[in-house]
Amino acid sequence: MIVARFDQNCSSGATVCTRVFGDLNCGCWSTEQSELVNFVSLRRATLDLGSSGSLLKDIWSRHFQDAKKMIKYHRVRSLEEMLETEKAGLVERVYDLERQVLEHKDEIVCLKSTLADVLRRLATIDNSYENSTSGSGRGGTGTPASGGGVAGTGGHHAVSDNVSASAHNSLSSKSFRFSRNTLTRLNSTVEEKRFGRVPSRVTSSPSRMKPNLAQKAIHYSNGSLHSDSMSSHSISPAPSPSPRQPNATASANSHHALLASSGMGKRWSSTGDFVSTPGSPSGSGSNGGSMSRFSAKSLLNLSGNSSRQGQSHPYVQRKNDDDEYVKLYISGRPIVIHLPEAQLSTYEMTKVQPAPNRRLRLDWAYGYRGKDCRSNLYQLPTGEMVYFVAAVVILYNMDEHTQRHYLGHTDDVKSLAVHPNKLLVASGQCGGHEGRESLPHILIWNSVSLATLNVVGVGEFTGSINCISFSRADSGSILAAIDDSPDKIISIWDWQKKDGGRKITETKCSVDTVVAVEFHPLDKGQIITIGKNHIAFWSLDQNGMLYKRMGVFESFEKPKYVTAISFTQTGDVVTGDSSGNLAVWKRGTNVISRFLKKVHEGPVFTICALRNGGFVTGGKDGLLLLFDDALHMKADQIVEAHFGAVRVVAQGKGSQLLIGTTKNCILSGDFTLSLVPIVMGHTDILWSLATHPQVAQFVTGGRDRLLQLWDSLSHSVVWSKDIGEPIHSVQISNGGDVIVAGGVGGRWSVFDIVTRELLATYTDGAEVIQCMQFSPDGNLLAIGSKDNGIYIYQCTKVPHRFSKIGKCTGHSSFISHLDWSKDSQILRSNSGDYELLYWNPTLCRQITSQSTVKNLEWATQNCSVSFETIGIWPENFDGTDINSVCKDGEEQFLVCADDFGKIRLFSFPASQPKSLSHSYKGHSSHVTSVQFMHDGVRLLSAGGMDTSVLQWRVV
Repeated sequence: MIVARFDQNCSSGATVCTRVFGDLNCGCWSTEQSELVNFVSLRRATLDLGSSGSLLKDIWSRHFQDAKKMIKYHRVRSLEEMLETEKAGLVERVYDLERQVLEHKDEIVCLKSTLADVLRRLATIDNSYENSTSGSGRGGTGTPASGGGVAGTGGHHAVSDNVSASAHNSLSSKSFRFSRNTLTRLNSTVEEKRFGRVPSRVTSSPSRMKPNLAQKAIHYSNGSLHSDSMSSHSISPAPSPSPRQPNATASANSHHALLASSGMGKRWSSTGDFVSTPGSPSGSGSNGGSMSRFSAKSLLNLSGNSSRQGQSHPYVQRKNDDDEYVKLYISGRPIVIHLPEAQLSTYEMTKVQPAPNRRLRLDWAYGYRGKDCRSNLYQLPTGEMVYFVAAVVILYNMDEHTQRHYLGHTDDVKSLAVHPNKLLVASGQCGGHEGRESLPHILIWNSVSLATLNVVGVGEFTGSINCISFSRADSGSILAAIDDSPDKIISIWDWQKKDGGRKITETKCSVDTVVAVEFHPLDKGQIITIGKNHIAFWSLDQNGMLYKRMGVFESFEKPKYVTAISFTQTGDVVTGDSSGNLAVWKRGTNVISRFLKKVHEGPVFTICALRNGGFVTGGKDGLLLLFDDALHMKADQIVEAHFGAVRVVAQGKGSQLLIGTTKNCILSGDFTLSLVPIVMGHTDILWSLATHPQVAQFVTGGRDRLLQLWDSLSHSVVWSKDIGEPIHSVQISNGGDVIVAGGVGGRWSVFDIVTRELLATYTDGAEVIQCMQFSPDGNLLAIGSKDNGIYIYQCTKVPHRFSKIGKCTGHSSFISHLDWSKDSQILRSNSGDYELLYWNPTLCRQITSQSTVKNLEWATQNCSVSFETIGIWPENFDGTDINSVCKDGEEQFLVCADDFGKIRLFSFPASQPKSLSHSYKGHSSHVTSVQFMHDGVRLLSAGGMDTSVLQWRVV
């Protein structure tokens, strides 16, 4: 018996002896070895032939070689198939791991944000407890506080959360000391990890703090302009930096100190709760009054050198002390204002009237900017949504119905981005009119403490910053910004660098409008921009160079605008365009891999990536469409037309969606329930504002033709009505039952305040109705027109019926303001050329005798040119710069609103040429109207072109 070979690879694990004449079916033969079986059979036949089989021997050799080759081929092929299968599986596993990493990352961010929210609430309770046990009242003299602090005079703590006294007393001081120590350690740990350095230590030693005031980590509240609590020894965060470039050492130290002192721990209701006091130690222990924290120059409403304080105001003149009048010069025109008899002997031109000892704090901001801004609505893990209107960034907690406000901007906020850690926020603004501070720039700030961490790009941008985005694949270390200048510049910033960040690179982005810029969530250094006629894929290399690849549409329809962008969980890019199409761009390429045509009728304005991998799209057609992760449509929802088209969609809690619209509304809901409005506002210039004389309501009207009644306690719209024409003036009757609204063409209408029904329409002249005012006794109504006349009406027993008495003529320009005397017998008016005239309303005749009117007391203070308002006019103001004034019911305060977006609070009357005031920002446009509510505690201001209404509280 001849042995052919031994096979050690049998699947049975036994050594098989394959004999030439034996059985070959051992169970280990595969299909690839069929050729070897044939060879063995041939070999058996050859041996049977003996020596005569030499020919077959050669055939046997060739068959043997062919069999070996065939076996090798089949093995290689099997290996290749196995590798391809493993590769596909590996790719799927990598994608799955990336998805899990992102999910875990989101969970970690949520936990960190929740921890930050808990810490700020602990700090709030801590400081509120200290407030309740401090025993120092408002306006008390300063006394040293424990731990090296100083109790300032009239100081107010800036925390706005209301906590009951019983809750305060139930907690021991030891537990609060623990919470503060824990808070400090946690803040230090978080900031050390975040910025790679340990924050500066806080010390109470005066000797250490004296050499460099910029190194101070804390300051003690000592009568802050914007503080809103009664604690006089609470530690407040260091002031946020203003948009300027300080020296390197001071900036670094103050930045470290800011992170150490504010961090994520202390909750602030507004950035106005802490103000910068350059040039003076913010933690000064002096026992001066609340005025000691502010220089005279900052509080004087006059510009110029403070050395002139002892001199006469050059725009107000009184030749002799015996003169019964002064001359107020506005735009070079002298206006004679007679002094009341009680003031003749005591009135001094050089006297400085102090600012009031109470201040304003922003309580609520009404409105939202969705008309012309994108990507401006986000949900934070702490439960707050963040959006903006005017120069205010709002953090609104829908569950608690509370707002906090970031007030670091000086002009219109145009863009918003949330850092991957969900705690930091970047907001960009357009340029203003007040020097370097109002240049376009980006502010990086903490959404918990509202402290400004950095001011990026001051002096580097020429247009407004309409798009910004944090990098996502590298934990948000860099920031991209689009300058809406003619060249449409894209710039990349290392925003964490001191002194305003470091510009890594910049280049021209496009010749046309750029709609959005986004970093790729998975690929480091990959940036996508979209806009008119383009989508561009940018690569940022390690040397800071940007390389651009334009998107190729190939055979697909090229849109006029690429209007929306998002990303799948695997890193593909999803875009929407102005034709209503959706396109999927494969990760790492610049070509379309999938195209969904005419998903919307009209432009796709937004694509929101959901946490489950699906998408929600919204467009100009008012439709919301829900897609799964394979872009198969699952559901739809319609937004009612009066709310506007869908501008932006953000995912809220669970399946909840937040929808911003083009008519400046924010809606909440999902695809199973109807959408409900949570924020509403005006869409065009807001001209008029009036408060209810008895309840906490007010009415607004503007060029958008909307007449809206608001509730100032619930901070909501009671009703809204399109009256069909622009509204220039509004007023509520003394009984609170009707609203009168003045429009164009001399028409004014009367509406029922409950049913909003139109009750009557009247016409006086052919010009715009500029202002309206009811007399204190409710019997007369004065209407000021652009035709230079004042129309007087008698009110009847029927609320909407008015009987015309006559017309007062004598002004040489349009009527701007009206006031009634307290006895309802005399009317005074201002005009566009700054005249101050007095009228007998029952006779419609002008009163020229000053002895009759100079001692009168006035029910309202709407006239900006009067004896009571001499001090509100700075030297450099034009006559048109002050738009509105008002006083509270108790005649303690006078408020004026100007063309620069400022609200200024004076003591009433502001009759001295040099009158000090507190100034507040929030509006980004000319403030058209200010009015106190009936309780005298809340103040309302209307923002003109920024379409916002801001509600302030006297604190």
